[in-house]
Amino acid sequence: MMATRNAVLEAWMREHGYSSNSLAEAINSAIEQLTGRPGGHDGSSVRDWKSGRVRWPKAVTRKALEIVTGRTATELGFVPGGLAKPVPDPQQEDRDMKRRTLVGGVAAAAAVAATPGTAPRRIGMSDVDRLQRRFAEIIASDHRHGGQLGIEQRAAALADETLNLQNSGTATQRVRSQLYACAASFRSSAMWAAIDGRRYTDAQRHMREAQSLAEMSGDQAIKFRIWSHTGTMYRHLGRPADALAANDVARGLHLTRRDPMFASLGLARQTAIHGLGQERSNTRRAFDQAQEALDRADPEAPRPVWLLAFYDQAELHSLALSAYLALGDHPAAEAHAHQCLSALRPHMVRSRAIAMTRLAHAQLAQGDADAAVTTAMRIPTSAATHHARVSRMLQEFGAALRATAHGSPIVHTWTEHTAAWRTRA
Repeated sequence: MMATRNAVLEAWMREHGYSSNSLAEAINSAIEQLTGRPGGHDGSSVRDWKSGRVRWPKAVTRKALEIVTGRTATELGFVPGGLAKPVPDPQQEDRDMKRRTLVGGVAAAAAVAATPGTAPRRIGMSDVDRLQRRFAEIIASDHRHGGQLGIEQRAAALADETLNLQNSGTATQRVRSQLYACAASFRSSAMWAAIDGRRYTDAQRHMREAQSLAEMSGDQAIKFRIWSHTGTMYRHLGRPADALAANDVARGLHLTRRDPMFASLGLARQTAIHGLGQERSNTRRAFDQAQEALDRADPEAPRPVWLLAFYDQAELHSLALSAYLALGDHPAAEAHAHQCLSALRPHMVRSRAIAMTRLAHAQLAQGDADAAVTTAMRIPTSAATHHARVSRMLQEFGAALRATAHGSPIVHTWTEHTAAWRTRA
């Protein structure tokens, strides 16, 4: 009997720009995140899924697919146990997915809500702990893949699920505040994924919802995250005055006076904003203050998972790298790039790709085209082709390379390399 093609998976891959090889790479990375060892899939594995020859992948692969796509295996058209079922129309499946995203949380809440005549369900810290574990999964996925629409959608859906949980039973005020903080955390991750993917209209929508939820929670740390992300969004939009104003809201929260780690992050992001605004002395001063605060921070102090997952010496140098590139001080930018790359933790896959791209720009601006191309060619294909920020910076790099080294063999080398990216993409 002929296998039935998985039209849903094929439609998802077309919509999100994945080839069989690039999806296999993303799945292998997600498996490494889950198990500590990279997966062994390649393009032929994905082609088996699309053709229907494999209709129900193994459990760890199904979980990896959920991390990458934001959808369950069945929502991607796979069939439990390999049982045949009609192949849904991809457009109808997309409409159904949107409907489930909107009402799925309500259905989940209804399933756990008390039935007539019984005592209402008690919501407790175990529910909060479960949501915080899901938030940690979102953070881990973001650091590996960054900017993906699937991450944004999954985080937004979890925010809605958390709010629906509020109405499914009774809870103490402390638990309710924690639930609002969880919802704000998920929404802020949706906002960040949209910023990282250059979907700024969506980012601003998530921002407004996140800010309201953070106010209801009273959680200073999540307020800091949201306003700090807002400053970053305006920086990427080329609006340094708005970026500085938003970042100042984050820096004005009293937890920055309690914990030097938060103070350092606020100053580090201010460094990048001053660089965009061409304020050289303020850039240098903000970096020095950020370094001093980071040196004072107690490494053992309890902090939220999102801060622990990314902010450290490497991130401080990354923001300084961005600042000095904007200032046109390319030797200083290169120095910060090398310090950033040497300090990056292994899970910071997205951050490494961004730092390497910026390093290539700094090297090219100093006239070292060979070193710049060598650096740029080390960037993984998945980041080069599927991360919006990296892709745009590499396009700009290619244009600058052709303008400054026109006719040289290194331009031909880069052209062949990017052609291979397009073949695999």
